[in-house]
Amino acid sequence: MSPRPSLPVRVRAALPPWLAHALRAQGGPVPWSAVVRGALAAGPLLLVAVLLDRVSLGVVAAVAAMLAGINDRPGSRRASVRRLGAPALAGAAGLLVGTYAGEHVGAVALTFVFTGLGLLAGGISAIGPVASGAGTQLLVAAAIGAGMPLPDSGWMRALAFLAGAGWLLLLRLVLPTPGALAGDFRRVPRGEGDSRHGRRGAFRPGSRLDFRFDGERAAVADVYDAVAELLDATGTEDALARRAALTAALDHAQDSLAGPRLRRYASSAAERRLHAQYAAALPLAEAATALAWAGEPLSERASEGPRRLAAAVRGNASTGPLPAPSRSAPGLRALDDALLRAADAFDQGGGGDLHTRRRGARDLLRTVFGVGGREYGMRVALCFGASAAIAQGLYHSHWYGQHTHWYWLPATAVFLVKPDLGPLVSRVLCRAAGTVLGALLFAGFAAVLPRPEGLVALVALCGALIPVSTRHFAAQTSVVTVLVLALVMVGGEPQVSVSRIAETLLACAIALIVGHLPMPGERGGRVQARLTAAATAAHAYLVHVLDGPDTRDGVNNPYGTDHSGDARTLPSTGGTGSALQAPDRSDVRAARWTLRREAYRTLAEARTAIALSAAELPALARHTEGADAIAALLERLVDTTTACAVHLDETGSLSSRQSGQLAELLQELSEHRDRLGLPAGDPPGPAVAV
Repeated sequence: MSPRPSLPVRVRAALPPWLAHALRAQGGPVPWSAVVRGALAAGPLLLVAVLLDRVSLGVVAAVAAMLAGINDRPGSRRASVRRLGAPALAGAAGLLVGTYAGEHVGAVALTFVFTGLGLLAGGISAIGPVASGAGTQLLVAAAIGAGMPLPDSGWMRALAFLAGAGWLLLLRLVLPTPGALAGDFRRVPRGEGDSRHGRRGAFRPGSRLDFRFDGERAAVADVYDAVAELLDATGTEDALARRAALTAALDHAQDSLAGPRLRRYASSAAERRLHAQYAAALPLAEAATALAWAGEPLSERASEGPRRLAAAVRGNASTGPLPAPSRSAPGLRALDDALLRAADAFDQGGGGDLHTRRRGARDLLRTVFGVGGREYGMRVALCFGASAAIAQGLYHSHWYGQHTHWYWLPATAVFLVKPDLGPLVSRVLCRAAGTVLGALLFAGFAAVLPRPEGLVALVALCGALIPVSTRHFAAQTSVVTVLVLALVMVGGEPQVSVSRIAETLLACAIALIVGHLPMPGERGGRVQARLTAAATAAHAYLVHVLDGPDTRDGVNNPYGTDHSGDARTLPSTGGTGSALQAPDRSDVRAARWTLRREAYRTLAEARTAIALSAAELPALARHTEGADAIAALLERLVDTTTACAVHLDETGSLSSRQSGQLAELLQELSEHRDRLGLPAGDPPGPAVAV
């Protein structure tokens, strides 16, 4: 879902960035499938536990289902195994550690344990969204294990946690998406249209859709739609935004298809066909990007082919006739060739490479212990440790009265301090407002609902609302607050809305203080790390394109380098390198598409980190000033490199405009990147001699 402003443009422009971000909500259709799963998750689990007189285990299972529901986002079933499963395993481990640490060590030692867990979880969270979810659940579950005394042993709680998350994951895997069982059985007439691409238009038998791959199918179809929209926007001011949307669609499709599997390759014909359709979209995306860089408006006919391919993916149908665009320019010829290859790939469906660069253990450790991971880890460790210490101090001073639970303060601090979840001040404002609203709503519900059946129904209702509430952090906080308060009341705790509000405000104060404390090293480490990764990926992509076989003969090579007889090491699409003499053109293009995907993906991640940093309070936002300009330069460099790659394929040389643009961009990047402490040395690419 794309962000949708909640205020009129004029009002939003007059607000400071940190306040505008706090008021911004996301739009999009209601995820009815996730709503159904949420209704069938936490509530039914709690009901079964109440009927079996194992309420405490039911509370733990319902909490796990709730946390998994927060991570239950649109995508493929295969990708959901990692997106829901990895955080659940981390949460079970955190619950186990928290339970035994809370039972066997004192308050001071427990504070140090929690600080160490925060350091570990924060560093791991720098890896990516799934790792961040795992880090969040590790800390939240540890706080619950130590701060919510229950009669069950630690391993029983961990099993209950896994059962709750596993139940939602099972629902995600087996329940079909509404409308996914319908198929397209229409026969496409032969000879329809006027293009040579329409030579195959016969009915495809067995076209009923397999709902197991509805997420992958929708993601791949969105890629073709994004290509069509970029072609429509070529030559307009909207082209840059459409190119960014194409990158997001490709990232989502790649993630949807690259989920965990028992076998190395896709085992079913339907999945292999989707892989082939995704691979066929990459040259189309490359050609569309090159045409957008050229800036010449195109006819509507150019985008009609990708749109028909998108419809064929969604309906699992034959492509039918694909209109051939004009072949008057290198980019248009590349687009026409890509349409031809796509038609073949759709008919054959023999599988295709996803062109992903897998990160090994060394790369992951470099991210965890790099500048971004260190800053992330230290800030989470300090906030989580301090909140745990204060919570225990309040608990032992009987500030909680007769209550035996002190988990709320450190668990709340976890959601506030993690920078990938949003700007700090925005999270604080939304968390405070959402908790106050949720606590007041629950106080009203608790006064009128019968127990426990009314509270169980309230848990089921909140579970259904979680997928919708994720559009705004304050709304999500309100729903989660009502759900958790209902759970603990079913477990025997009295109504504690007022104290929960006070603890949330205290956690907000702790997070604000820790977030503005000076840390060892440079501030803005997360943005710096993302920009460094983007610059490195752009460099690798540029070098590969300019050092390709089309420029080896020295003819029309603007860099004047003789590559004859050189051996090049090409990055394998599987993530390992192999030295090749005079590589095959298909291998060169496969490596190029892999590098191109990596360059655009890292740029998108850098853009996200920069946008979040810019929405902080001025005291924090000033540390990353100028980062957006560097990201824009890198984007222009990668776009230009893509245009160069297409032009080299068609002509074997670069145009004067392309050479001049590369020289200008590399010079600008060399002048600006020192502002964020990016690695010194030559610009990311060969020296350009124009």
